[in-house]
Amino acid sequence: MKQLLILTILSFVSITNAQKKTSLTLKAAINYALENKAEAKKAKLEIEKGEYQIQEIRSRALPQISANGSLNYNPILQTTVIDGAAFNAPGTTIQAAFGQKWNSTAGVSLSQALFDQAVFTGLRAAKSTREFYQINNQLTEEQVIERVANNYYQVYVLRQKLALVDSNLKTTAKVRDIVKGQFDNGLAKKIDLDRMTVNLSNINTQKQQIINSLQLQENALKFYIGMPMDNQIDIPQSEFQVTPAAISEAPNTANRSEYLLLKKQEELLVLQKKSVMAAYYPTLSLAASYNYIGQGPEMPWFNKPSNGVYWSDFSSIGLNLKVPLFTGFGTKAKVRQADVELRSVQEDIKDTQLALDLDYKNAKTQIENSIITLQNQKENMRLADEILKNINNNYLQGLASLTDLLDAENASTEAQNNYTAAILDYKLAEIKLIKSKGELKTLINN
Repeated sequence: MKQLLILTILSFVSITNAQKKTSLTLKAAINYALENKAEAKKAKLEIEKGEYQIQEIRSRALPQISANGSLNYNPILQTTVIDGAAFNAPGTTIQAAFGQKWNSTAGVSLSQALFDQAVFTGLRAAKSTREFYQINNQLTEEQVIERVANNYYQVYVLRQKLALVDSNLKTTAKVRDIVKGQFDNGLAKKIDLDRMTVNLSNINTQKQQIINSLQLQENALKFYIGMPMDNQIDIPQSEFQVTPAAISEAPNTANRSEYLLLKKQEELLVLQKKSVMAAYYPTLSLAASYNYIGQGPEMPWFNKPSNGVYWSDFSSIGLNLKVPLFTGFGTKAKVRQADVELRSVQEDIKDTQLALDLDYKNAKTQIENSIITLQNQKENMRLADEILKNINNNYLQGLASLTDLLDAENASTEAQNNYTAAILDYKLAEIKLIKSKGELKTLINN
């Protein structure tokens, strides 16, 4: 009995936790998405990756140090033919073998770029590269915000529709019970009762369809914010006070992330072109090395002069100058390719600026129309509700037919659905207007 009681308590706790709902405001949903959604995380990883790329570029301007070593065995030594006069034997030829059967070298080498136009251009591009990834992260966050807000409002509208259909269901059930009572007392026809039963069944079917759609939309919202599907969410009603959005002068498209990203890309392509053109410039570098060599008839490692193995060191310091004279027009072709890429992105900038202006114009028109529609639908809903109440009273007093009552119920339901649809249209239009002004971040700053 004790074990059974413990299991029962644990089961109840598990069910309670599973059914616990998370109150999810729009701000909370967006912040959750920015912290958990894959796109937002990947954009931040791109910033981190960009920092490493910058370090790679900077490394080209720093000294390059490496260690080297070798061990060679020469089974047959190369011979060299020399004049015997060098050995007091004029008129003769001597064939001599130089070197040892074994030799081993170990050393350290250093190189330092003193003048390399490509390196200098890369260093100037480092700052632009960092800014490019930061703007890209900002654009990704705005895309996440827009997607989350759109789905969030769609969930709200379906919840509103579900609340309305529940209200209609209760009202219709009461009327059906009244008609049934009249039928039982011989005051109503069976066809009247059947019509009310069919109407009630249709509302139940509509309710189930809305429940299914709501579940799908909630799952979509959870996906877009990166929330586990098992979590239950609750959207506060107070989040949706309709207030007309401020419609100001046309915004400056130069502040939009889409535009800024392309401008930064243009800047990087200009530097890329300069980097390619750097191949026309000479390069100068410093080279230095220090080595230790062992030679002898035996393997040099661990052997001494007593075994015929001798070790000595040597070093060198020098300058390397490279002056490009002719590359088969390869550099020229690369420069032209870079120029084509630059001109292509410049065309994208012009087209994007035009598209951003279009977005604002369309968003402004849509929000103005949505406000008018919303006001009209709200008034229609109020009138339809009044008509339904009057006809319902008249029907109970025998002054209106059942057909009139059903028509009034359908008209009221349609007016309510139109109003909730108008709210959704308004909210979606509001998001587009906020986006066109480059102010999506205000949805989480308020």
